[in-house]
Amino acid sequence: MRWQKGRRSSNVEDRRGERAPGGGMGGLGNLLALAPFLLRSKKGWLILLALAAVYYFGGHLFSGSPGSQSTQVGPDGQPQAPAQPGADDEVAQFVSVVLADTEDTWGKLFQQAGSQYSTPKLVLYNEAVRSACGLSSAAVGPFYCPGDQKVYLDLSFLNELKKLGAPGDFAFAYVIAHEVGHHVQNQMGTSAKVQQARMQSDKVTANRLSVMLELQADCFAGVWAYYAHRDRQMLEPGDIEEGLRAAAAVGDDHLQRRSGHAVSPDAFTHGSAEQRAYWFRQGFTSGDVNKCNTFAALAGQGQ
Repeated sequence: MRWQKGRRSSNVEDRRGERAPGGGMGGLGNLLALAPFLLRSKKGWLILLALAAVYYFGGHLFSGSPGSQSTQVGPDGQPQAPAQPGADDEVAQFVSVVLADTEDTWGKLFQQAGSQYSTPKLVLYNEAVRSACGLSSAAVGPFYCPGDQKVYLDLSFLNELKKLGAPGDFAFAYVIAHEVGHHVQNQMGTSAKVQQARMQSDKVTANRLSVMLELQADCFAGVWAYYAHRDRQMLEPGDIEEGLRAAAAVGDDHLQRRSGHAVSPDAFTHGSAEQRAYWFRQGFTSGDVNKCNTFAALAGQGQ
């Protein structure tokens, strides 16, 4: 990708290096390890309850609700804005440029539709992070939380993509654009409608609705790539192939086989490798949001 001269986004929050909320997942492991010994006495019970409270509130006993974020304070006692990636941090700078480019694309598309695009924040973190959606570890991979309208990204996922057979900068850009696609769905009201429908459905139907939502986010990632290429010439030969490989690499069937399980379409929540690559290409070749109606396209296909 030709990204080095691109605009940097001011919507990146760099929380790397911060202590994981509540001591991270390791804090929970230590608490569980101590439990058998502490439960042998009344005093032990009290200690266990106190430790559990500290873990649950994530160190925020005096600063708000369990889901609240800690605020950094400067030397003058005033709140400081979250840190921005350093200029020498190439991967973080790459993320910032891709996020900025999605802002430009979706801002223009929303404006053309007579609406206004509200840009999401993107949070860089290590190991574990607390969001409005709860405490998450890096093992869950990149995710979007509609509760605080933020994309959460541990840069170690770049290594996971390589292990899955999808190396390259555009493969990583596709992942970021996919999560931003969920923010677009949230802005459009699609996410809320799907969530309501899933709550009223059986598990298989709920999974199918989730697949439709995820495939639409893949298509939206393709729409972004269309404009990044047409308007700003960011893509280089081979980039789209990288994106297609990345989309296929995170297909449910590919991941199920990789984990040693039989392929079970009823358990899909993101779509097959073929579906994910198809919808990414659909967005890229058309550049048309209206071509991303996965709900209509897949409604009668049982998936």
